[in-house]
Amino acid sequence: MKPNRTKGETRPAPASTWQWQRLYNPFVIALLRSPLHRLFDAHTLLLTVTGRRSGKSYTFPVSYVREGEAIWVISQRDRSWWKNLRGAAPVVVFVQGYTWQARGEALSDSHMAAAILLQLLQSVPAYQRLLHLQLDATGKPEDPEALNRLAEKHIVVRIRELAELAA
Repeated sequence: MKPNRTKGETRPAPASTWQWQRLYNPFVIALLRSPLHRLFDAHTLLLTVTGRRSGKSYTFPVSYVREGEAIWVISQRDRSWWKNLRGAAPVVVFVQGYTWQARGEALSDSHMAAAILLQLLQSVPAYQRLLHLQLDATGKPEDPEALNRLAEKHIVVRIRELAELAA
């Protein structure tokens, strides 16, 4: 049965990415905390951030790239969780079956965001389709300006000083 619409009335917009994340994030969180975590945790971790004003803890899955002792996370600028990490703040990271205390710091430099996005795209080719940015055979963006535009819309979070928590 078709909904009643008057001429010229448009269909409702599809659910936003944020609404979809609210549906699938609990599933991904449960999966990452289960014995099946190895299926996803090569590039996805659970990050727990505490709200600066509310004091409430928020846990969500994020994609990451590991570089030496640091973990780099990318987020869209229109999200608000990363704002709790301006100037650095304690976070809890659950990755590859281990829980770590760490410090997270949001960095708004778009050049750094471009470099981390490129590393993420190179290490997880499936993200090329997700982020609508193709890399050539040498691992460079086919359209370098597209990478810059993408970086302008993202924030980089550096997580370091990891200390394992007792189980």
